Amino acid sequence: MDDYQKEFARVLADTGALFFAPGLQLKDGRPTPYFVNLGLFRTGRLIGRLGSFLARMLLTRGLISQIDVLVGPSYKGSALAVATAQALWTEHGIDLLFEYDRKEAKSHGEATGRGSLFVTNALFPRARVFILDDVVTTMGTKYDLLKLLEAESSSRRLDLTVTGVGLAVDREQTMVVLDEQGRIRAGVKGEDAAALFTAKTGIPIHTLVRIREVIDYLAADRVPVLVDGTRKPLDLETIEKFQKYMAGYGVERTSAPAG
Repeated sequence: MDDYQKEFARVLADTGALFFAPGLQLKDGRPTPYFVNLGLFRTGRLIGRLGSFLARMLLTRGLISQIDVLVGPSYKGSALAVATAQALWTEHGIDLLFEYDRKEAKSHGEATGRGSLFVTNALFPRARVFILDDVVTTMGTKYDLLKLLEAESSSRRLDLTVTGVGLAVDREQTMVVLDEQGRIRAGVKGEDAAALFTAKTGIPIHTLVRIREVIDYLAADRVPVLVDGTRKPLDLETIEKFQKYMAGYGVERTSAPAG
C-alpha cells in the first residue's frame, strides 16, 4: 500500500466508517461481520480528506488525462465527485467538471423542453466521463448510472465515453447466489461483480483500497478499530471471522481489477 492508502485505512478506522458488529446484513440479504459506511465522512474536513485520497489515486495511476467530467451516482457518489474535483483544484491545480444525477427528471429552466436527470449540465459532446462511488458489492448502482448516461448521451447527441470507474473501497466480494425458491445459498460464491462489470462493459475499475489489504494493514499496525462498540486493535477472533467470511464469499483475485 502507498502512504495515502494507509492514511485512508487509518481514517476508516478512526471515524468508525469501518466497523465490526454481530448481526450485520448486506443489501442483498447476506450476513457480514463488518461494514463500511462512507456516509460517516460527514464534515467538511472528512469529505475533503476523502476527496484528496481519490484525487491522489487518479493522479498516481495516470488517469487524469482520460477524464473531462467526474460523475457521482446519487447519493453518496455525488459528494465524492464534488470533493474529488475540489481536491484536484486546490491541491494540484487541475480543474475538472463534475456531475451527478437526480432522482426525477428536471423539465424547467435550462432543461425546458427536454428533461434531464443530471444536475450541473456539465456533460458536453464527446466528453470523457469517469464515475466515482463509495464501494463495490454488486455494481448495481454503476449499471444504473450507465443507463442514465446512455440515455442522456442519446437524447442530446453527446457521444459520451465512460473511461473508468473509481471506487473508494472494494469489498472483494462475490455476488449472491439464490436457490430455486429465491433463498440465499449460504457460503456459496457467485460471480466476481467487478470483473463481470468490466467484461460486460469494457470499462476498467480502479479502487482506492481493497478490504483485505486494509484489514491486513490495520491488524499489523494494531490500529484501533470499532469492534462490537469498542475501539481496539483487531484481535485474533475478529480477524478469523473476517477471513472465514472472505473464504466463503470473497473473490479469488491475485490483484485488483485495474489498480
